[in-house]
Amino acid sequence: MSNWYYADARQQRQGPLSAEALASRFHQGQLRLDTLVWRDGLAGWQPLRDFSDELELQRTPAEVFYTPVETGQAGVATTAAAPLGSDAGNSPYAPPVAALVSFEPVHAGAEVVHAGFWKRVAASTIDGILMTLVLVMVLALGAVLLGIGMKSVANDLASGAIGGFFILGVYGVPIVLQAIYFTWMHASGHQATLGKRAVGIKVVQGNGQRIGTGRSLGRWAGYFFMHLFSCGITSLISAFTVGLGLRKQALHDMAADTLVVDRWAFTAHPERQRRELGAVTIAMIVLLALLVVGYVVLLGFVGAMAGRNG
Repeated sequence: MSNWYYADARQQRQGPLSAEALASRFHQGQLRLDTLVWRDGLAGWQPLRDFSDELELQRTPAEVFYTPVETGQAGVATTAAAPLGSDAGNSPYAPPVAALVSFEPVHAGAEVVHAGFWKRVAASTIDGILMTLVLVMVLALGAVLLGIGMKSVANDLASGAIGGFFILGVYGVPIVLQAIYFTWMHASGHQATLGKRAVGIKVVQGNGQRIGTGRSLGRWAGYFFMHLFSCGITSLISAFTVGLGLRKQALHDMAADTLVVDRWAFTAHPERQRRELGAVTIAMIVLLALLVVGYVVLLGFVGAMAGRNG
C-alpha cells in the first residue's frame, strides 16, 4: 500500500496517509483537486485531480471505506499502520524522496505587476538590516570563541595577532553569508528573501517559472561582481533601468533572465497584485530618509567640531 503526502494551505508537507485516508480528507472538504500530492514512484508533486480514478474520488463518501487517522507529535497526520520490525527504507514515516519545490503551477497570460524601484529598495533595506544583525552575532561569537577581550583588541590589532580574524570577519564572512542567503531564499518555494516577502514581491524566471539554485547563485554573483568591478556604477545604472524600464530589470536580472514581480504574479489569482507601495515599503522609505538626514547632521557636527579645534 502506497503512503501519500500532500501540501497543506500553509505550504507544509503532511503525511504519510493511506489512500483511503487521503480520499476521506478530500470528501470532507479538507483537500481540493488542485492540492499537490506525492507517493512512492512519482518523480514530483502533482495535483490531486491526476489521481481521481486511482483514489476513486468521484465515488460518494458513503461508498468509501475510511481508515481512522491519528495525529502525531508534530500535528502531522499519520496512519496507524507501520508493522514492527520494518526497515527504515520502507517505514511509512520516512520522508518522500521528491522535494516539494513549488506549490502551484505557473499561470501565464494575465497582466504582471513588476516590482519597481522603491519596493526593491525597501526589500534591500530589510535584508541589509537582517544581514548586519547576523554578521554582528557571528563576529561576536567568533571573538568569544577566540578569547578576544575588548581591552586587548587595540593591542592585538597593532601586533597583527588577530588582524586576520577581523579581515575575514569584515570581508569574507559577509560575502559568504550573502551568497548563501540570497541564493537559497530566491530558489526556495517562496521565491523571495525575507525582505521581499515583507514587501510582497518575488523573483522568477523571465517566463514566470521558479528559478533554480544555479540561476539564483548566478544572479547574486552577477550583482556582486558587477558592483565590485565597476565600483558601484552598475548599481547606479540598475537604479535607472529598474525605475524606467518596461520590465523593471536590473542589470543582473537581464544577465540571469529574471524578473522581480508581485507575489501574486503568474499565479491563479493575478487580480490580487498590488501596484501601490504598501505600508512596509513606505515605512522603509521613511527610515531611509531619517538615516540620510541623521548622517548629514552627523557629518555637519563632525565638520564643525574639527573647524573649532583647528
